Amino acid sequence: MSDDVASGRRTVVGVDGPEPSKAALGWAVSQAELTDGVVEAVLAGLHPYYWYAWSPPEEEPFDFKEQARTSLARAIVEVIGVDQQVRVTPHVMEGNPACVLLDAAQGADLLVVGNRGHGGFAEALLGSVGQHRVQNAPCPVVVIRSPQSR
Repeated sequence: MSDDVASGRRTVVGVDGPEPSKAALGWAVSQAELTDGVVEAVLAGLHPYYWYAWSPPEEEPFDFKEQARTSLARAIVEVIGVDQQVRVTPHVMEGNPACVLLDAAQGADLLVVGNRGHGGFAEALLGSVGQHRVQNAPCPVVVIRSPQSR
């Protein structure tokens, strides 16, 4: 996924908006600072119209990828600011989040995820996507719990 493998330390982090994923992004950046690595922040999902089997109105087209890029950029700035020392490369991909993140983690040194994403039960340690990633990841996985989850 990354063009910059010179350092050999590549961390992939799933970022989907909720606090656990922001905590995961912050942890991934801190780890990359310690290891002189790079971070690939991945926002993965399916276009909202996919779920409802209907097309968007022609007069108001919805640009899913652009909205996702904006959301991911906002999360990166919110968590680590604009003057970060670590290189963070944002990636927006359409598809099942669990599958997309596992593909993105191929060849990575570490996959970092929050303990819950959208739609998780408040008591759950891991959401279904996180559980799938932990069980099937091609590299070590770090699961970060947000302060609200403790």
